[in-house]
Amino acid sequence: MMEFKIIIAYIIEEFPKMLKIVSTPIFDTLFMVFLAGLFSTILGSPIGILLVVTKEGNILENKRLNKLLQIVINTFRSIPFIILMVCLMPLTRMIIGTTIGRTAAIVPLSISAAPFVARMIEGALNEVDKGLIEASSSMGANPMTIIMKVMIPETLPHIVHGLTVTMISLLGFSAMAGAIGAGGLGDLAIRYGYQRFKTDIMIYAVIVIIALVQIIQMIGNYLVYRIKKNR
Repeated sequence: MMEFKIIIAYIIEEFPKMLKIVSTPIFDTLFMVFLAGLFSTILGSPIGILLVVTKEGNILENKRLNKLLQIVINTFRSIPFIILMVCLMPLTRMIIGTTIGRTAAIVPLSISAAPFVARMIEGALNEVDKGLIEASSSMGANPMTIIMKVMIPETLPHIVHGLTVTMISLLGFSAMAGAIGAGGLGDLAIRYGYQRFKTDIMIYAVIVIIALVQIIQMIGNYLVYRIKKNR
């Protein structure tokens, strides 16, 4: 108990100095997470919508396309992130010009998260009442109108909740990306905390990651609450 109090007192005493050390890694981590979240949403959302609307009996039924999308999504979801990041290095170099740094990490982060976004969108849109879709179709609404004006608005709270979970997952992925030169809190914890045996830096990195997870979750919960309240 005494040792624990000493550790806590040391952490509090060293907080200003540690804040200077972690400030840049925090910015790098947020930069990777939010841009990767944006691009993964752009990539994954159309795929998730297509997974739903091309199912048998749905508004754009296409069994072959649906099966192909299922295979692609399952393939990318089954590849561990660290392996996918290495495999995508040629693509990253082609797009960014380098495979090292926070900007380069956005490519594998976005591609790794896109299948999760697609599955999340699929799960949310599957909850839409079929009768509502049939009613809209019978009134002359085209498929795009049904998707944009009926399906997405009806499931928006579920989509926002799913995107919040995706952002938190990307935070964990960004820490792994730091292991191979992406920077951020993961890089700080590994290079300084682990490899140089500076336990205090590792503790601060973990504390900051936990705090970021809580903040992202609180923002997501608030957005879901506001959407439901304004309906």
